[in-house]
Amino acid sequence: MKKLSILFLLVSISFSVNGQTAEELKKEQAPKKAKIAKLQGEVNALQAKIDALPGWRKGAFGTIGGNLSGFKNWYSKNEPNSSAGNIGITVNGFANLIEDKFFWRNSGAINVGWVKIDDKDDPTDSGNFETATDVFTLSSLYGKRLNKKWALSALGEYRTTLLDNFNNPGFLDIGVGLTWTPTSRLVVVMHPANYNIIFSSGESIYSSSPGAKIVADYNAKHNNISVKSNLSIFQSYKDGDLSNWTWTNSLGYTLWKGIGVGFELGLRNNKQEALNNALANYDATAAIPAPATPSFSNIDNKIQSYWLLGMSYAF
Repeated sequence: MKKLSILFLLVSISFSVNGQTAEELKKEQAPKKAKIAKLQGEVNALQAKIDALPGWRKGAFGTIGGNLSGFKNWYSKNEPNSSAGNIGITVNGFANLIEDKFFWRNSGAINVGWVKIDDKDDPTDSGNFETATDVFTLSSLYGKRLNKKWALSALGEYRTTLLDNFNNPGFLDIGVGLTWTPTSRLVVVMHPANYNIIFSSGESIYSSSPGAKIVADYNAKHNNISVKSNLSIFQSYKDGDLSNWTWTNSLGYTLWKGIGVGFELGLRNNKQEALNNALANYDATAAIPAPATPSFSNIDNKIQSYWLLGMSYAF
C-alpha cells in the first residue's frame, strides 16, 4: 500500500512539473513572438524601400494541374473500359524596368490545357488528348513620368492562341495616353487613342477598329502568397459589337522551396469570337424551319471562362 502511495505521489508531481513547465514555456514564448512580429514589420519596410529603388524587377510563377484515370471491366460505369485525363499549365512572368524619369513594364502569360476521354470499347472514339485551354498574352508598356503617380504612356498588347490557330485570330492593341501608378503594385492604363488590330486568314467576320483601351494590373507578394490580377478592356468607337474585355486572376501559395498550390481564373467577353464560333457550328439543316443565320443581333454572347487548380511553382 505504501508503494502505491509513493507511486501516486510521483505521478502527481510529474504532472504538476509538466504543467508548470508548459506554462513557463508559454510565458517565455510570448515576448519572442512579439519580437518576431516586430522584426517582420521591419523586414517588410526594408523590402518596400528595395522595391522603390530604380532598376529591373523580374519574376514568374506558374501552376500545373492534372489528373489521369483508367478503368477496366468497371461495370458500374456506362463505359467499363475507358481512360480519362486532364492536364493544364499556366505561367505568368514579368520584367519591369523602373527608373526615376520613366518605366518600361513587360509581362507575358501562357495557359494551355489538354483533356481526353477514351472509351476503349468504341473504335471510333479518339484516345488522344485534345486542346481544352489555349491562351497566350504579351504586353509592353512604356511611360515617361510627369510625376511620381502619372506618366505619358504607350502600350502594345497582343493576344492569341499557341496550340490551335496561332494568330487566327490574333488581337493587337496599340495606343497612347496616360498611366496612373498609385502604388508599386497597381498600374492603371487609360489610353483614349488606341487601335485594335485583328489578324485572321480566309473569309472572316473579324473587324479592326479604333477605340479606347483601359488596363488595370495588380501584382503583389506577401510572405508565401503571390497574387496577380489583370483586367484589359477595349471599347470600340466604331461599333459596340467590336468591343471586348478579358480578366485573369492568379493566386499562388508557396509551401516549401517555391512549391505550393496555385489557382487561376479567366473571364472574357468578345462578341466577335462568339459570332465566329456560332458560324463555324451553324447547320441550316439541323431543324425545320431552318434556324436563323447567326449574326451580331441574334447570337447569345455568353461570358467565356476557364479555371485551373493544381501545384504551383514560384521562380
